[in-house]
Amino acid sequence: MVSRQAVLSVKNLKKKIRSKWIIKGVSFEVGAGEVFGFLGPNGAGKTTTIRMLVNLIRPTEGSIEICGIPLQDKPFEALRQIGCIVENPELYPYLTGWENLEHFARMIPGVTEARIREVVAIVGMEQRIHDKVKTYSLGMRQRLGIAQALLGSPKLLILDEPTNGLDPQGIKEMREFIRKLAQEGLSVFVSSHLLAEIQLMCDRVAIISHGEVIAVGEVKELIEKNVSTVMWHAAPRETAMKVIAGFSGVQMAEEGESVQAELSGTGAEQGIRTEMSTSDIPVLSRVLQEHQVSLYEVSIKHPTLEELFLRLTEGERIE
Repeated sequence: MVSRQAVLSVKNLKKKIRSKWIIKGVSFEVGAGEVFGFLGPNGAGKTTTIRMLVNLIRPTEGSIEICGIPLQDKPFEALRQIGCIVENPELYPYLTGWENLEHFARMIPGVTEARIREVVAIVGMEQRIHDKVKTYSLGMRQRLGIAQALLGSPKLLILDEPTNGLDPQGIKEMREFIRKLAQEGLSVFVSSHLLAEIQLMCDRVAIISHGEVIAVGEVKELIEKNVSTVMWHAAPRETAMKVIAGFSGVQMAEEGESVQAELSGTGAEQGIRTEMSTSDIPVLSRVLQEHQVSLYEVSIKHPTLEELFLRLTEGERIE
């Protein structure tokens, strides 16, 4: 949950293009020092939403506030609070990293040479900042792009696919770097198609499908409150299966999916695999005991963020 004042507040955001509603009422908040993931299948409205957040297109309805400043009413004041990289950072390859930052600093009032040195240190590029950008790896270009986005001391950093094209080591370094920025108080809004990375990187996520946010919350909370795989080891097994099959909200696994219980001397020869909400486990356990069923073990396997995403979006492809 967002416990601090929201750095970004999006309320009932809608966008209509011609006669079609592309965004149908998106709402979420991003708190200070939070890494917030934004996930959506291809065509879900993720890119359209990001464009509205940075005022490239105007919403048809709804509101966007950045640090309490309404974007529609005070765009220049609100946008001063944002640093943004959409896809790959735009850099001049024939200039050095430092010269690139000097060039962009001229466009932002009040950015001093001391601030340039500060952002270079933040992204850890002191050793290579005076080399030409054309000699940089993709990961270094991404870091320089983030340095550029941080020049104006924003409160919110918006990154669109920050790990796109990076190798596994580069992805790991970018993840750790984003977490470090958040620990220092910066809010980071990240869109990505790498669901495993989002699960490791983000405090909370919003999942958008068909122009609507269908889930928003802490990654752990979203995973645990949705349907999980629960394995019951109980005896007599036949009675347990009848009780479990008759319990509302529980879906039995296919017959061939039963697995041998890793228990010995318990009388529970096989586990009974179910798909259910973990919040129903205590109630179902009591019902089993009321039917004289001995319960030896209950094991839970929560879905990954990827499995949850596919379930919520009915298998749509992600961008």
